[in-house]
Amino acid sequence: MVIIILILGLILGFILHNKVNFIRLNNKLIIYSIYLLLLLLGISVGSNKVIINSLPTLGWTAFLLTISGLAGSLFSAWIIYKFFFKDYEK
Repeated sequence: MVIIILILGLILGFILHNKVNFIRLNNKLIIYSIYLLLLLLGISVGSNKVIINSLPTLGWTAFLLTISGLAGSLFSAWIIYKFFFKDYEK
């Protein structure tokens, strides 16, 4: 089902890619959908007693994972920029 929806979205995007109003509306809908998903995720996490009771331990682990992921992403972006996009700067 997910693949079918993705393919339908690709087809619609290809057909409507020149419609500026559609693209603006689509961008707003994506942002509001992400906000809604984050809200629902927060409600789900907040209502889970196990997660709430484990927050002191999970908090530090999550913080370390976030910092590690961020550092890895920044390092990867720097490597990609250095090797693939440095020539475009000149």
